Amino acid sequence: MIVAFSVTPIGAGEDVGEAVADAVRVVRESGLPHRTDAMFTSVEGEWDEVMDVVKRATEAVQAHAGRVSLVLKADLREGVTDGLHSKVATVERILGEG
Repeated sequence: MIVAFSVTPIGAGEDVGEAVADAVRVVRESGLPHRTDAMFTSVEGEWDEVMDVVKRATEAVQAHAGRVSLVLKADLREGVTDGLHSKVATVERILGEG
């Protein structure tokens, strides 16, 4: 599965970089394939391991504020590996054909 998620502290002001960095650190230390962009972090793996990472990343942000917002989108598809790269590669290949 691939999970794209965003976790943000509520009531911590406009500068949330330190809290977000703590969440991304949890993802990176997990060893799972991942990608972070300006809006979301995507993590790929099995259900339990991915959800554990999301939970721990959320807890890392919650250490900065008593309230957090978590947005999560999941793509569950059996038999797919390296979806983080292969899905993008498919789109790039199609764009290159035009």
